[in-house]
Amino acid sequence: MNTQLLKLSAQLCSIICLALVLCVPAHAANLADIADKTAPYTLASPNGQLQLSVTRTAAQGVNYSLRVSGKQVLQDAVADITLQGMKTSLTKAKLIDITRQSIDRELEPHVQQKSERIREHYNQLTLRFDNKLTLAFRLFDQGLAYRFITEQSGELVVEAETVAVNFAGDHSVLFPEETSFISHNERLYLPKKLSEISSKQFASLPLLVDVDGIKLVITETGLRDYPGLWLEGSDKQGFNARFPAVVLGSELKQDSDRNENILKRADFIAQRQAIDVASQSGQFPWRVFAIAQNDAELLTNELSYLLADELAIDASWVKPGQVAWDWWNANNVFGVDFEAGINTQTYKYYIDFAAKYGIEYIVLDEGWHHLDSVLNVVDDIDVQEIIAYGKSKNVDVILWVIWKTLDNEREQALAQFEAWGAAGIKVDFMQRDDQAMVNYYWKIAEQAAKHKLLVDFHGSYKPAGLRRAYPNVITREGVRGLEHNKWADYITAEHNLTLPFIRQLAGPMDYTPGAMVNAQPENFKINFNRPMSKTTRVHQLAMYLVFESPLQMLADTPSHYLREHESTEFITSVPTVWDETLVLSAKIGDHIIIARRSADKWFIGVMGNSQAREFTLDLSFLADSASQVYQMNSFADGLNADKYASDYLSKSEQVTAKDKVKITLAPSGGWVASLTPQ
Repeated sequence: MNTQLLKLSAQLCSIICLALVLCVPAHAANLADIADKTAPYTLASPNGQLQLSVTRTAAQGVNYSLRVSGKQVLQDAVADITLQGMKTSLTKAKLIDITRQSIDRELEPHVQQKSERIREHYNQLTLRFDNKLTLAFRLFDQGLAYRFITEQSGELVVEAETVAVNFAGDHSVLFPEETSFISHNERLYLPKKLSEISSKQFASLPLLVDVDGIKLVITETGLRDYPGLWLEGSDKQGFNARFPAVVLGSELKQDSDRNENILKRADFIAQRQAIDVASQSGQFPWRVFAIAQNDAELLTNELSYLLADELAIDASWVKPGQVAWDWWNANNVFGVDFEAGINTQTYKYYIDFAAKYGIEYIVLDEGWHHLDSVLNVVDDIDVQEIIAYGKSKNVDVILWVIWKTLDNEREQALAQFEAWGAAGIKVDFMQRDDQAMVNYYWKIAEQAAKHKLLVDFHGSYKPAGLRRAYPNVITREGVRGLEHNKWADYITAEHNLTLPFIRQLAGPMDYTPGAMVNAQPENFKINFNRPMSKTTRVHQLAMYLVFESPLQMLADTPSHYLREHESTEFITSVPTVWDETLVLSAKIGDHIIIARRSADKWFIGVMGNSQAREFTLDLSFLADSASQVYQMNSFADGLNADKYASDYLSKSEQVTAKDKVKITLAPSGGWVASLTPQ
């Protein structure tokens, strides 16, 4: 694995002086605008293609509209917030100052996801009001974001926030509909029209709106000490915000160690005990509208990262990598001389497998401890022996825990995990994103970092900026992934080709790919303990190149991987962080062709939908030197993969940037290759 990609600097970013920060206070022209309460305040993106217009109205406060390449995308959207004890809302507040700012710099993320550098280039319009509220709009070439900031000191209670997203037409939506605020946020993306979504229907984020070919993905970042944003229908052509209110009482359901009943909620959405302007605790989350004029642009959008809080720790010890997972395959190892299960010998077998292929981690999932305490280890598990054995093989161990059980003995448990030599924790079943639960994520991130523990959140809400401040939060779930194949048949190739354009835009997703038992839809069967994929083998291989997760799981049993050595050797050659990402072709629900570079080696992943496909792959992106020869090792769907989905063909050949490669995909198929310069 190319773990050398991890930057050992404690600094999250280095600034390359492409431009100076320009802060322009209100001048005569601005003051004239301020005098006119209905005057539009305009802002353009750096390339000029996105045009924002902000207007004051007596009825609604601040309205904003957005045009992209001359096309109306947002129309009279509304932003407002109501703080208890605030002098007045924005409908009546006086605008007292306008500033404009431009930033152009490059950042180096500590844990790379798409690339080793990210360009941060935006223009900002900031409106300051006489009620101690500020509203900042940022316009990037890749989208729009805004946030509120308050200078109000002392205790702060947020009664409500208005996020009214209005459109000029009845557009198509991919809507991850929810039924409760108690949710893992693992949804299908339901195709609907705006007019079909009532105010009784709501969705978690991100979600996508297709504005006559321009794609808009709505999400949030910088989420801290505040509830997550959900969107409900407006009974018109848009969405309104819905927030989980502050929880005043909860209890575990009877006979459950993880599922809660919310007994009482407040009539407000957030309460902050002390606001310190100097510490920026008066900032609220960014409302993000990622924009793409073609589908491929969504796959490289970095707004969720760029708008997040900056690095808060020395993360030089954080190590991305792959992890062998036990739960999906129910510890079903075979051909061994011991009884497989949740026991020390089975996990040593996982470690031996991981060591053979250079896999950095294994995880001890549910069952290694009694559920009353994360320190009450079951009799058949010797955690210290397992961890010590792993270290002797250069394999580290991640420990699964339920969030509430961990919280009950948090300080003692994290110290013990560090003393044992564990590398991280997989924290599960939070299922909420009200203010208290969002704060729990930050608390665990901070305290785990003090003990040099990675964190993988499962049963979680979408990424919303925490990973930039705490890179030890290396991945998270909040995605309907491969585990659902254990109990359902809806994980289709089309679903897999929707996730990267929407959910992945928010940040890494722990989809847990890698099924070695593969089936076409007509012969797919649900089997909880011996699951399979509803795709071809090579579609599963391609996920390691298309799906982004700096901690990437191998979901199947080591016994399958050892038997399928050729496939496993390819999977474990794939890095989990990248120096460069190029999207060669992509269409939501249809196909993705992506090339990623690690050092001087390229990888290409192709995923197709449930229809057989043919593509011609142009290798001209290798054009640093047209004469440079690459050794290309590829995997294609086999001639019989339309009937027997595990069938594949491997091939080795030499290519240059001048070559074009014909690719044939079976239904629900894929194609992958590694290209090594000779």
